[in-house]
Amino acid sequence: MPTRPRTVLFLAYPQVGLLDLTGAQTVFWAATKAMHERGLPGYERLTVSLAGGLVGTAEGLMVDTQPLAEVQLAQVDTLIVPGAPEIERAVAESAELIAWIASNARRVRRTASVCSGTFLLAHAGLLEGKRAATHWAMCDMLKARFPAIEVDNNAIFIEQGAVWTSAGVSAGIDLALALVEADCGREVAMQVARELVVFLKRPGGQAQFSELLQAQAKDISTFDELHRWLGDHLSSPELNIETMAERCHMSPRHFSRLYKQKTGRTPAKAVEIFRLEAARRLLEDSTRNIDVIARQCGFGDEERMRATFQRHLAISPRDYRRRFSR
Repeated sequence: MPTRPRTVLFLAYPQVGLLDLTGAQTVFWAATKAMHERGLPGYERLTVSLAGGLVGTAEGLMVDTQPLAEVQLAQVDTLIVPGAPEIERAVAESAELIAWIASNARRVRRTASVCSGTFLLAHAGLLEGKRAATHWAMCDMLKARFPAIEVDNNAIFIEQGAVWTSAGVSAGIDLALALVEADCGREVAMQVARELVVFLKRPGGQAQFSELLQAQAKDISTFDELHRWLGDHLSSPELNIETMAERCHMSPRHFSRLYKQKTGRTPAKAVEIFRLEAARRLLEDSTRNIDVIARQCGFGDEERMRATFQRHLAISPRDYRRRFSR
């Protein structure tokens, strides 16, 4: 164990994501409390920016920072680079900060990014030939901009030697917990996880819910009535394209083409997602037998439901219930 606190440096810049920054900070704050209870040093947490002073976050709150020039890098253990919702704009306006990361990141023991902060590390040249994670909605953009980076769409966080990257927003908490566990041991990390009421290691990957969120985000009013009807008829044996097309007063061919065009998924995939959502709610909120839930939601049997859960959430219905039931 170290004899003095480890210094964690958090880089702030205009329009940085607030939770990207403060989620990880809170983990290191809680870990410091846990270490002090054991008579051991914890973490010194410094929030810095190029010029210092107040920095506005994307959410509108101001964060007070120290100037980077005042930091003694020889004393810094970990560098944390949070992301920003408008990362392309942030990158375009952060050439000096990216140059600083490129010149100085290797002078600290490890560097980590939260969410779209991965783009800042990529532009700084720290991820060439490495696996990396970022927010699920930005994975394709990261692949396109940096083909030499192996982008993992499913990972919550990835360790590649001295460089760590994490997925979207709250995954910064998962990342920080992993860093704490590496530094202070599992017992301290578990205590922090309990205090913050989070998983030490959450089940599945970040794709766990992203496909459902993407599907929901693409829904439009054209099919609102159909979607309400679907929610009440998931177990119907007559739930097929012909029936759905009839509800929308369209031919099956026109309906299938328009539905895919407007929502980005086929009618069959939509039914599968609606059934999955219904099953999730029942697993969380009820004590009904899993096979009963499978039939009620239109899967037919538990095995078909299990296959759907594995495909979309990377977890079985039974494990889902154990981890998420109220």
